[in-house]
Amino acid sequence: RVTLLELIMAKVSENNSVTSEDMNVFMRHADFLADCFREKCEAVLKLASAADAEDEEALVTIRLLDVLCEMTSNNGQLEHLQALPGLLETAIDTLRLTHLAGKQTVNIFTATHAVSGQEEISHPAVGFKAHLIRLIGNLCYKNKENQDKV
Repeated sequence: RVTLLELIMAKVSENNSVTSEDMNVFMRHADFLADCFREKCEAVLKLASAADAEDEEALVTIRLLDVLCEMTSNNGQLEHLQALPGLLETAIDTLRLTHLAGKQTVNIFTATHAVSGQEEISHPAVGFKAHLIRLIGNLCYKNKENQDKV
């Protein structure tokens, strides 16, 4: 699943011109991916405990968030994703939960807390909060209704 999401990410982030047929496919995929993210977003919280550092569902959720961030960076898909019910609320709730989880244990969700000395950042959840904030910002871009929700 992670590999499939990486392939979708590569296709979405291409700068080639997108046909209307491609855009329709992207929008259907966006609906599906947003639904998957809403269902599985709390799986990332398992990563706060060291025992679950390789949880597959959490890794899939992290990649889902990456793909959604990339899709909301594209103006053609942005309006469609901004209108999806529950996506913004899920992102905000997940951000709150990861913030609380980071306060209760070693915070693996941000790069500033995960780095000690010169070691390389290798934990998959590092930067998760930043990507949530990016998604929330993209969903609020030029959208008064979503801005009011936040």
